[in-house]
Amino acid sequence: MALEQENDVTTELLPFLRVHKNSTVERLYIPELAPAETNCGVESKDTIISPEVFARLYLPNTTTTKLPILVYFHGGAFCIESAFSILCHRYINTISSQANVIVISVDYRLAPEHPLPAAYEDSWTALQWVATHSIKGHNNEKHEPWLTQHGDFNRLYIGGDSAVANISHHLAMRAGTEELHSGVKILGAFLCHPHFWGSKPLGSEPVTSRETSLLYRTWMLVYPSAKEGIDNPNINPFAKTAPCLAGLACKRLFVSVASEDELRDRGVRYYKAVKESEWEGELSMFEVEGEGHGFHIFNPDTVNAKEMFKRLAGFLQDY
Repeated sequence: MALEQENDVTTELLPFLRVHKNSTVERLYIPELAPAETNCGVESKDTIISPEVFARLYLPNTTTTKLPILVYFHGGAFCIESAFSILCHRYINTISSQANVIVISVDYRLAPEHPLPAAYEDSWTALQWVATHSIKGHNNEKHEPWLTQHGDFNRLYIGGDSAVANISHHLAMRAGTEELHSGVKILGAFLCHPHFWGSKPLGSEPVTSRETSLLYRTWMLVYPSAKEGIDNPNINPFAKTAPCLAGLACKRLFVSVASEDELRDRGVRYYKAVKESEWEGELSMFEVEGEGHGFHIFNPDTVNAKEMFKRLAGFLQDY
């Protein structure tokens, strides 16, 4: 029976999941979830944005009436993790506390059960939902009071790590061609260890075996209908068909990379490409030496992780 099940596997991304011939997804990694709670001076609660999209909200204990708003999207290669996991909850508690910001941590539909562009659409839905709370004097009983009472919509940020740094880029580009509700604008975006890829290697990336790499196999699993494969503009912002980066609809952009991350050179190239475009915003980059992908999420108590949190908090506060 075990051999029969093994032969039935069409796609395998170990140690996270397997997909069988009948399209059944066998999830090998199930994140441990954390309850909403008050921790580190931050209160949290869960809400429903739409039938497909959920979120956990974080409100720091502060005497300040209006606070910056961060719409955060969790990482996980578009196919794992959760806004409610212990890892994500701990991370966002830290950011909300140190930066003194309201955070909407979005839980979007995961591939392969819901292939891309589902996560892109869910994230846009969440961002639009946040924007609907901006109308002054409009008391809708369905509106979230933390946002209407404490949110400063002139300081709206989006951001994420890894795959959802990718989504944050996508949203900032989309906001350049589609208006957010009530004309709300994105002030800034942060992209930590952004998940970009492409058929042509950059820098220290391996020249051979592109199609057997985990990054290639993951992308083709989560977005099997993507035109041009790993040169689709959603995964490769430098592709010939990708829109000009000058179209980023935000005034501030923070890019972070780690020296031991396989995706490091893509992040650096992205920073340079934005800098060389006609985008007129405030751009900054922070590189951490000796660390790998997502190190600050997995090991938040290290010296480098604490410096990372300090930089992120500074970006969200410094305006």
